[in-house]
Amino acid sequence: MLRDFIAIDFETANQQPSSVCSVGVVMVRDGQIVDSFYSLIQPEPNYYNYWCQRVHGISESDTEDALVFPKVWQQLEERIVEIFFSDQDLDDVRYQIATIPFVAHNARFDESCLKAVFRVYQMDYPDYRFYDTLIASRRQFGRSLPNHQLHTVAAACGYNLESHHHALADAEACAAIALYIL
Repeated sequence: MLRDFIAIDFETANQQPSSVCSVGVVMVRDGQIVDSFYSLIQPEPNYYNYWCQRVHGISESDTEDALVFPKVWQQLEERIVEIFFSDQDLDDVRYQIATIPFVAHNARFDESCLKAVFRVYQMDYPDYRFYDTLIASRRQFGRSLPNHQLHTVAAACGYNLESHHHALADAEACAAIALYIL
């Protein structure tokens, strides 16, 4: 059973994986949700595709004053250190954080976003380890579910996802799924 992890979800402004416009994170320690983090992000490239905007409802006016990804990630790293490493003296925070697994529903998407935005901003990517609740749900539930979309799997795990495609709500659902099946 996975007891310490970080559930993460990104929303993007367009088809470019680097165009993250919001991030939601839920931190789980010893099997308990202990903190969460949400931020809008000024996307790169900074334009919004109609279809993406329709999915999550975030627009240019929402992110025009938002921080760029490196600043948001720095804030998130500080929160992660507080939760998981407050009793340790860390030399390289980013690589220490990489010891905590990330969990995402359809992790291929969220991991590709994270790698792309690190690359765009020329940040060193420390090979974060990802677990995928989509793959785990297919193993756990098989054909007993009509599909393995986030809201369907969350409901099967007893979690009511009310604001699908809001990054924090999706990360909360992902954390609930992970606690149930990972």
